[in-house]
Amino acid sequence: MAHPMYGSGPLRSRNAPASDEIQLRIDPVHGDLDEEIEGLHSRVRMLKGVAQEINSEAKFQNDFLNELQMALAKAQAGVKNNMRRLNKSIIQQGSNHVLHVVLFALFCFFIVYLLSKFSRR
Repeated sequence: MAHPMYGSGPLRSRNAPASDEIQLRIDPVHGDLDEEIEGLHSRVRMLKGVAQEINSEAKFQNDFLNELQMALAKAQAGVKNNMRRLNKSIIQQGSNHVLHVVLFALFCFFIVYLLSKFSRR
């Protein structure tokens, strides 16, 4: 059990009777704090490198997305222009195409009707 005047662990504080100072004593058993601090420094450096890599990758992907958005906007503008041209050509040529489609459908229906009549005999 820890003594009431001392804390537990490698760093212990002792109350001075008539002073505002705190005295610290380092336990020689736990004297490898420098090695632990160096280990932590190396891990922090490694984390910093990983964070910088993540930052550069995020910037690269952000630039890529911006280029992709620009390409998509250009493609949408091209499709819009082509649809406008197609609508103009349909309006200028009138409804002759619709008439041709209806006549072709009637012709196909008539052929199928005749084939079904002759196949029953």
